[in-house]
Amino acid sequence: MKNLILLFIFSLITMISKSNVLVVEGKFQNKNIYIQNAFGSNGVGFCTTEIKVNGKITTDEINSSAFEIDLASMNIKTGQKVTIEIIHKNDCVPVVLNPEVLKPRPTYEVVSMNINSSGILKWTSKNESGPLPYIIEQFKWNKWVIVGEVQGIGTSENHDYSFQVLTHSGENKFRVKQTGLGVAAKYSNSVALNSMTDKPTFMFSKNKKAIQYSFETSFEVYDAFGTIVKKGFGNETNIENLPKGKYYLCFDNQVSEFDKK
Repeated sequence: MKNLILLFIFSLITMISKSNVLVVEGKFQNKNIYIQNAFGSNGVGFCTTEIKVNGKITTDEINSSAFEIDLASMNIKTGQKVTIEIIHKNDCVPVVLNPEVLKPRPTYEVVSMNINSSGILKWTSKNESGPLPYIIEQFKWNKWVIVGEVQGIGTSENHDYSFQVLTHSGENKFRVKQTGLGVAAKYSNSVALNSMTDKPTFMFSKNKKAIQYSFETSFEVYDAFGTIVKKGFGNETNIENLPKGKYYLCFDNQVSEFDKK
């Protein structure tokens, strides 16, 4: 009898040890999950043995080479956290074909956006489907340049955001964007502010080792191949360590060329 009990306990431990769980987490974006389901190594039965969503066993048909986890039928709200547990045999692993559908996407809508004379950019957004960051961009040097980031809250209600920007002389344009996994970025409309500050000028230091500005400004230096080699904010750019050649200097809202000799 004792041996039978020990054998039963050993069998139970063996069965438990063969049980593995593949976990997929994210937020519901109104898309279902698709699973590629392999056979067990002995060719009998399929790999997946059970599916749990947020701790509840689902009624999905899992005895096939591919199946769908029907999240839409489970009364899960858009943006709600989802934890999927795919319990499978020890000798195989099912494949989640589209895990990206649980990642946030840029669905926000801008209710209002403005910038004041102090350079504070404010906007109100709604219908966010996940906590994606807002990337703040400024148009200068003939392109949109990233100047900051604010973390989005990620729910459907109205949310207010603000960011202190640095302005250059003349017209300043700003916008925000969000990007999600595998999808194109979503941009807001731009807002503009006209600055009355003077344009800075630049000159080379006497020893030709630095570019000096008449007052502090943002700057970037590119080589002839378009690779950025210097970036910063201040009243001077050290160019001592740059190889000889042609460069492009971007500062304030201006673009100039210079030769390092």
